[in-house]
Amino acid sequence: MNIIAKLVIALLAFSLPAVPALAQNPVSLSGDVKAVKTVIDETGEVRTELVEPELIVPGDRLVFGTDYANNGAEAVTDFVVTNPLPAAVRLAPDADPALTVSVDGGATWGTLDTLTVIDEDGAARTATHADVTHVRWTLASIAPGEGGRLEYPAIIR
Repeated sequence: MNIIAKLVIALLAFSLPAVPALAQNPVSLSGDVKAVKTVIDETGEVRTELVEPELIVPGDRLVFGTDYANNGAEAVTDFVVTNPLPAAVRLAPDADPALTVSVDGGATWGTLDTLTVIDEDGAARTATHADVTHVRWTLASIAPGEGGRLEYPAIIR
């Protein structure tokens, strides 16, 4: 198996979201990874498609997604979905700036512009997209039967 195929398998394995520990949780989660592919259709129009990743190389764009659904009879409030970023990717620069992220393995959270990291020389600097280790969403309320999708763009390192 070549290194690219192994990387795709590793990315898929790490793309599954962190699932809350409550055994009786009525919210189901399902994660996936899609590659962003630019295609030219028969009319010559350029468009992008999300496809199953096959051959990916550094610089390729991916979209990590999590579908959620409340399968219970009551609303679920303040539901948190946390996804670690695989080490082989970095958060894309066009990610939503309001996205809640961590740059220290999930110890602290905020928008990227509010977080700092310590460089190898010991100096603090503003965190960048390449520093992000986790993304997190807090869903205020999920009504019974309601669902949705959460996504973030990434780039292969």
